[in-house]
Parts: sequence; C-alpha cells; structure tokens
Amino acid sequence: MRTVDRLRGLRRAKDVTVEAVGPISVRIYKPTSGVTAPSPALLWIHGGGYVMGTAALDDFICRHFVHELGIIVASVDYRLAPEYPFPTPLHDCHDALTWLADRPDVDATRIVIGGASAGGGLAAALALLARDRAEVRPVFQLLTYPMLDDRTVMRIDIDETHFRGWDNTSNRFGWQSYLSTAPGSAGISALAAPARHEDLSGLPPAWMGTASLDLFYEEDIAYANRLTATGVHCEQLVVDGAFHGFDLVSRNAGISQEFRAAQTKALANALT
Repeated sequence: MRTVDRLRGLRRAKDVTVEAVGPISVRIYKPTSGVTAPSPALLWIHGGGYVMGTAALDDFICRHFVHELGIIVASVDYRLAPEYPFPTPLHDCHDALTWLADRPDVDATRIVIGGASAGGGLAAALALLARDRAEVRPVFQLLTYPMLDDRTVMRIDIDETHFRGWDNTSNRFGWQSYLSTAPGSAGISALAAPARHEDLSGLPPAWMGTASLDLFYEEDIAYANRLTATGVHCEQLVVDGAFHGFDLVSRNAGISQEFRAAQTKALANALT
C-alpha cells in the first residue's frame, strides 16, 4: 500500500500528526501544552506477532507517556510480514530512529526505544542494530513482554490451554511469517531473534516487564538475566497471574495501572 494511502486511513487528533518516513509512516504525539525543544523522546514499536497491528492501536499508551512525562513519542507503522519479512520491519524501525534523532525538536542524546510483544522484540533487535551501526545511541530499552526467541515454538512441554492472548500455535505462524523459514532452524539471524544473539554487551540499560502466564515469560526472563550477566543493567518486573497483553485487555484494572506506572517510572528515571 502506498504511504499516502496509509496516511489517509489513519485517525488524526489534535495531539497527533502522521509523517512519512520513506515508505512507512510515523505517528508523532506531543503534549498539548507544547514541549521545550530539544525534548527527550520515545520511539515506540507496536505489537502484533510481526504480522498484524498498526501504530494507531497504541494511541492510549503513547498518549499516557506523553501526558505523564511531557515528552515526544513517535510510534512506527513498520511494514508487516509475511509480505515484508525480516529484515524489512527492523530496518523500517531503524530508519524511524535516525529520522527521529534528526528532528530539531528532539534531543538525540535522550531517545528511548520500546515496544510491546513483537514490538518489544523489534526494540531489542533495534538496540543491537543501533549499537552495531553507531549512528544513534538510544539511552534505554523499554521491553514489554517482548517476542524474542523463535525457538520457543519448538517446545513440546507447553500446555497450550495455559496461555491467553498469544499461544504457541500463533507464535509459530508469527515467526514463520517473519523469518520466511521454519522457526527453530539453524542459521537464523540473531537480529531477527535477539535471544539468539551471543553478544549483548554495550547495549543501553533496560526495563523488562512480563507476566507469569505469558508464553514469553521464560524467554523474557532468560534475556533479562543475560543482559545483567553481561553488565547491562536490566530492571525486571513480573506480574504474577497475568497473561500476554493483560494491560491492553483490562487497561483500567489495578494491576494494569500499576504496570503502566512502573513503565512510566522507568522511563522517567532513564530520561532524567
């Protein structure tokens, strides 16, 4: 779909503008009272198993961060698999990152990257890619129940009825679409599945939030522990008894509000 068509189809509001970045678009959220330039910024990446979703679906959480922190938030409408498999979505996110850093109203030394589910996986991969390319250096990773490891689909010890929101059947389809090969195969790029990456050194500090009944729980905790072991500070939060995407399904529930508060506190600490 042409970028102009994508822009016409997205909902606009007074606090949101939609800008083209090459073949993709980025939603920009600013405080209604304005910002003091240059401003800290968050590059947010939406979820959807690499195969679905749009930036507009995360309006609520993006507006929440803007309201609470007074920062600029840019949400990326990266291209989706299977039409656009790896590395296209990751490169779209990197293009958005460099574009954001070049904006005159953004402080390029105070950019956080973050996302949820597949968006969290892309954020983790983007941290690795940004480290290697050394064009923009994010100061923090906000990883919300990220989708990090294609090898989870190979597990036969998982009770499928245990998981709400995203089970291993969906997981297999998402990874197959994104990788264009069977998940768990040899030779898959560590930038596609960050849990495969052997070198996590030199990455920005991170916050890892997940839920005990999330399919990604074990891969997320393993990744967070590897970051810590490598010398990268990683704060962990596990919501006991919650499932994948619980904060989106029941965003007014007490545990969801506490989860957002923890995310917001981590961002505030990183940006100050």
